[in-house]
Amino acid sequence: MKILDIAFAGYPVTDLKRAREFYEGTLGLKASHVFGDETTAWVEYDIGAGTLSIGNGAPQWKPSPGGGCVGLEVENFDAAIRALKASGRVFYSEPIETPVCRMAVVADPDGNSIIVHHKKAR
Repeated sequence: MKILDIAFAGYPVTDLKRAREFYEGTLGLKASHVFGDETTAWVEYDIGAGTLSIGNGAPQWKPSPGGGCVGLEVENFDAAIRALKASGRVFYSEPIETPVCRMAVVADPDGNSIIVHHKKAR
Protein backbone atom coordinates (compact mmCIF):
# COMPACT_ATOMS: atom_id res chain seq x y z
CA MET A 1 0.00 0.00 0.00
CA LYS A 2 1.21 3.51 -0.84
CA ILE A 3 -0.36 6.46 0.96
CA LEU A 4 -0.49 9.49 -1.32
CA ASP A 5 -1.87 12.31 0.80
CA ILE A 6 -3.86 13.20 3.90
CA ALA A 7 -7.53 12.93 2.95
CA PHE A 8 -8.78 14.95 5.94
CA ALA A 9 -8.33 15.61 9.64
CA GLY A 10 -11.51 15.11 11.65
CA TYR A 11 -12.72 16.06 15.10
CA PRO A 12 -15.72 14.72 16.98
CA VAL A 13 -17.93 17.39 18.54
CA THR A 14 -20.75 17.21 21.08
CA ASP A 15 -22.72 20.35 20.13
CA LEU A 16 -22.70 21.04 16.39
CA LYS A 17 -24.01 24.61 16.65
CA ARG A 18 -21.42 25.56 19.27
CA ALA A 19 -18.64 23.87 17.29
CA ARG A 20 -19.60 25.63 14.06
CA GLU A 21 -19.62 28.98 15.90
CA PHE A 22 -16.00 28.28 16.89
CA TYR A 23 -14.73 26.94 13.57
CA GLU A 24 -16.63 29.42 11.41
CA GLY A 25 -17.03 32.40 13.74
CA THR A 26 -13.81 32.38 15.78
CA LEU A 27 -11.47 30.75 13.24
CA GLY A 28 -13.18 32.23 10.18
CA LEU A 29 -13.43 28.99 8.21
CA LYS A 30 -16.10 28.53 5.53
CA ALA A 31 -17.98 25.23 5.34
CA SER A 32 -17.40 23.61 1.94
CA HIS A 33 -19.76 20.64 2.50
CA VAL A 34 -22.38 19.82 5.12
CA PHE A 35 -23.81 16.29 5.22
CA GLY A 36 -26.71 16.18 7.65
CA ASP A 37 -28.78 18.81 9.40
CA GLU A 38 -28.37 21.56 12.00
CA THR A 39 -28.02 19.16 14.93
CA THR A 40 -26.31 16.05 13.51
CA ALA A 41 -23.87 16.39 10.65
CA TRP A 42 -20.42 15.96 9.12
CA VAL A 43 -19.08 19.40 8.17
CA GLU A 44 -16.04 19.86 5.93
CA TYR A 45 -13.79 22.90 5.64
CA ASP A 46 -11.43 22.87 2.65
CA ILE A 47 -8.18 24.59 3.61
CA GLY A 48 -5.53 24.72 0.92
CA ALA A 49 -5.02 21.17 -0.35
CA GLY A 50 -6.48 19.62 2.82
CA THR A 51 -9.80 19.26 4.57
CA LEU A 52 -10.66 19.70 8.23
CA SER A 53 -13.91 17.99 9.26
CA ILE A 54 -16.09 18.06 12.35
CA GLY A 55 -19.00 15.79 13.13
CA ASN A 56 -21.29 14.30 15.73
CA GLY A 57 -23.00 11.41 13.96
CA ALA A 58 -21.14 8.51 15.59
CA PRO A 59 -21.79 8.14 19.35
CA GLN A 60 -18.61 6.09 19.89
CA TRP A 61 -16.45 8.89 18.41
CA LYS A 62 -15.76 11.24 21.34
CA PRO A 63 -13.73 14.45 21.75
CA SER A 64 -10.37 14.07 23.48
CA PRO A 65 -7.96 16.81 24.58
CA GLY A 66 -5.15 14.23 24.56
CA GLY A 67 -6.06 12.85 21.15
CA GLY A 68 -5.26 14.05 17.67
CA CYS A 69 -4.74 17.60 16.56
CA VAL A 70 -4.58 19.69 13.43
CA GLY A 71 -2.12 22.49 12.74
CA LEU A 72 -3.60 25.54 11.05
CA GLU A 73 -1.10 27.76 9.27
CA VAL A 74 -1.99 31.42 9.84
CA GLU A 75 -0.85 34.48 7.93
CA ASN A 76 -0.42 36.72 10.99
CA PHE A 77 0.43 34.73 14.10
CA ASP A 78 0.25 37.62 16.58
CA ALA A 79 -3.15 38.79 15.29
CA ALA A 80 -4.50 35.22 15.45
CA ILE A 81 -3.36 34.79 19.05
CA ARG A 82 -4.84 38.16 20.05
CA ALA A 83 -8.20 37.24 18.47
CA LEU A 84 -8.30 33.84 20.18
CA LYS A 85 -7.45 35.36 23.57
CA ALA A 86 -10.03 38.12 23.09
CA SER A 87 -12.66 35.45 22.42
CA GLY A 88 -11.84 33.80 25.76
CA ARG A 89 -10.42 30.55 24.36
CA VAL A 90 -8.47 28.17 26.59
CA PHE A 91 -4.82 27.71 25.63
CA TYR A 92 -3.14 24.37 26.31
CA SER A 93 0.18 25.90 25.28
CA GLU A 94 0.95 29.58 25.15
CA PRO A 95 2.86 30.72 22.04
CA ILE A 96 6.29 29.18 21.68
CA GLU A 97 9.03 29.86 19.19
CA THR A 98 11.22 27.26 17.51
CA PRO A 99 14.00 27.82 14.98
CA VAL A 100 11.52 27.23 12.12
CA CYS A 101 8.10 28.31 13.41
CA ARG A 102 5.88 29.86 16.03
CA MET A 103 2.92 27.94 17.45
CA ALA A 104 0.36 27.71 20.24
CA VAL A 105 -2.23 25.10 21.15
CA VAL A 106 -5.81 26.24 21.77
CA ALA A 107 -8.87 24.20 22.75
CA ASP A 108 -12.00 24.02 20.64
CA PRO A 109 -15.33 23.99 22.57
CA ASP A 110 -15.07 20.21 23.16
CA GLY A 111 -11.44 20.28 24.34
CA ASN A 112 -9.89 19.10 21.05
CA SER A 113 -6.44 20.59 20.40
CA ILE A 114 -5.97 23.09 17.56
CA ILE A 115 -2.41 24.18 16.79
CA VAL A 116 -2.13 27.74 15.51
CA HIS A 117 1.08 27.73 13.44
CA HIS A 118 3.24 30.10 11.43
CA LYS A 119 6.32 29.04 9.49
CA LYS A 120 9.27 31.42 9.57
CA ALA A 121 10.79 32.63 6.35
CA ARG A 122 13.80 30.59 5.32
